[in-house]
Order: sequence, then C-alpha cells, then structure tokens
Amino acid sequence: AERPRSAMAMAWRVAPRAAARLLLGRRGIASCIDPSVGLTEDQKEFQKVALDFAAKEMAPYMAEWDEKEIFPVETMRKAAQLGFGGIYVKPDVGGSGLSRLDTSVIFEALSTGCTSTTAYMSIHNMCVWMIDTFGSEEQRRRFCPSLCTMEKFASYCLTEPGSGSDAASLLTSAQRKGDTYVLNGSKAFISGGGDTDVYVVMCRTGGPGPKGISCLVLEKGMPGLSFGKKEKKVGWNSQPTRAVVFEDCVVPVGNRLGAEGQGFSIAMQGLNGGRINIASCSLGAAHASVLLAQEHLTVRKQFGEPLANNQYLQFRLAEMATRLLAARLMVRNAARALQDGREDAAVLCSMAKLFATDECFGICNQALQMHGGYGYLKDYAVQQFVRDIRVHQILEGTNEVMRMIVARNLLQG
Repeated sequence: AERPRSAMAMAWRVAPRAAARLLLGRRGIASCIDPSVGLTEDQKEFQKVALDFAAKEMAPYMAEWDEKEIFPVETMRKAAQLGFGGIYVKPDVGGSGLSRLDTSVIFEALSTGCTSTTAYMSIHNMCVWMIDTFGSEEQRRRFCPSLCTMEKFASYCLTEPGSGSDAASLLTSAQRKGDTYVLNGSKAFISGGGDTDVYVVMCRTGGPGPKGISCLVLEKGMPGLSFGKKEKKVGWNSQPTRAVVFEDCVVPVGNRLGAEGQGFSIAMQGLNGGRINIASCSLGAAHASVLLAQEHLTVRKQFGEPLANNQYLQFRLAEMATRLLAARLMVRNAARALQDGREDAAVLCSMAKLFATDECFGICNQALQMHGGYGYLKDYAVQQFVRDIRVHQILEGTNEVMRMIVARNLLQG
C-alpha cells in the first residue's frame, strides 16, 4: 500500500532513498506532465531504466555529493554499464547508437536524481560524440571504447579567461613543429578539469577568427598540462571545476580531430547537442521540483487547512506544470530536428536551450518559494535543484547568446 503523504514528505527529509523511489516512481501522478507521453515503447523503456537508476543510485546521495563535493565516479560507471556513457555514439566503438530524442529522454530522467552529476555526464557524452564523429578510425578506436564505459572521463575545453561568449576570439595557441603541436594558453570553468582523463581542446593554429581554430585531444599526464585550483561553486558541486593550463604542452599531430581550421565548426556542432542535453537536465530538475511542490502543498497546513486549498498556490502550480510541458515539447522538437539534420536545427537548439533553462529555473525557484522557510534548508532537495540548475542559463552558450542566434536567424531570413 502507498504510504501516507505526510510520511512521504518526512521521508524526503530523513530518508531520501525511500522518498526518491516514491516520488520519482509516480510519473503518472498527473497525466498532463507525464514525461512518457508521446514516446515509443523503446523510449519508455530507456526512460524507465534511467528513472530507476536516478531513484536508486543518485537521489539518495545527491545531497552528500553536493555537501562533500564528491565526484561520483563509480556511480557514473554503473550508469555506463546501462549504456549511458556514449548514448549517441556509434555501437562499433562501444556506444549505444541512440537518437538525440532518446538522449534527451534519458538525461531528463537521470537529472531527477542528481542534476549536477547528470549535467557532467551530458558534457562527457558530447565529447565522446565529437571524437566519434570527427575523429579518424584510429582515433575513434583509441579513445571511444574506454570513454563509453567511463573507465575514462572527458572534458570539453573551449572557454578561456578572456573569451567566454566570444569563443571565436580564443587565444590558446598551438604551434606546429614537425609531427607535434606545442600548446600554450589556458581554459577556464572546465567541468571535470583535473579529475578527468581526456580533454577536447579548441586552440588557435592559424589566423584570427573562427577559421584559425583547430581541435586537439589531450590526455592527462602529458608534459606541460596542468590544472588550477578547484573552484568553489554555488551548485554543480558533484563535479569539479578547474582551469586547464598548457605550458609548452607537446601534442602529437595524430591527436588533432579533423583538419586544421575545422575546430570552431566541430565545437559548435558539439554544442548544438550540448544545448539540448543541458536543457534536458533542466527538465528533470523542474519535473522533480513540481512533484516536490505538489507533495508539500498537500501535506503542509497553514491557517487550519492544507496549502493545496489556496487558490493562488493552485494557480502557480498550474503555471509551473504548463511551463514544464511547453519546455519539454520544445526540447524534444529541437532534438528531432538535430537528429534529422534539418537546416533550422541549430536555431531550434538555441531556442530550446533558452526557453527550457529559463523556464525550468523559474519552476524550481517557485517550488522553493512554495516550501517557505523549509525550502531554504539543505535538508530539503528543492534548494539543491535551484542551485544546480541556475548555471544552465550560462553554460553551453549564455542565454543572451541564444537570443542573438535566434534574432540573427530571423533578421537574415
């Protein structure tokens, strides 16, 4: 028999494992926000596997990972055993060969258990896809299998201390000397930096602008590769963030992805999928927050009756559910467009990232507000979703840059 709601609400505070199974397992609590609606039977199965993993292997530990800043390597390797280490990578090098929509569904489900950890996994998947798609056969077989099993982990290195949104102005340089490049410069805000094994690095091999940028794959331990201090962050604490520093770092030419000058194109194509991935992580956080808010409104009493009887709060809950569904539909539409190679895919990915990350942060923040003072306590999961999701409006291209991309497309059309 289902436990009383009051017991469930208390369980989330004192026994997250039990509460996670109950809350995350009740996907059909309201059919209007059921994330399985419209999916194929295969996609529903992927989703179920991911939700179960989130409930059993992630949600019970997400507060500890956050508080102690633990990078949950073994948990992610368990996820890789389910095929989540190279979700949209080709099967011949160990990937799952799934579609962009399948991937979105999986990341949304995993994010209900721990948004921070899932977001790192999404970046890792993006890096493996870049090597799989643009690498030679030798590079694919050298790097991808161990990355798909998450025996090794990958980081994406584009942003620099002086070039964030203006990525085409990056200064990290790679001078070719015979069969090697000598790399100098630094990258900032690198997820996994220092703890990961493979670094997909955008660097300047030619003149100014995007056409002078190439892509190199570095491995931890290469002479001249070092890392800055571990950053202290508001959220995303289950993944380390450091600067990555190159001081006369010698990289074989055989570690270059694609041709010289192709790096910026590779980076942007990777980010199209990365934007869908991070938007999907936002969906998972928002979905979990709606369920937490619904539960709290039902259990918590003020002025002699449950908060759920307050019409203002009913309206806000309805708005949260509506915005969640709208964001999910937009993300899934963009995922299909990218999978199909449509001409408008890049702008649709930007629109989805902009809308979903903005709206989902608002949903999580409203859920915290509905919890009142309890929402501000670290005993309650809703505050962690708020902290972890906030950065999604900044990374993979800030939402201001997303607006620029959409406006440019409209005005040039």
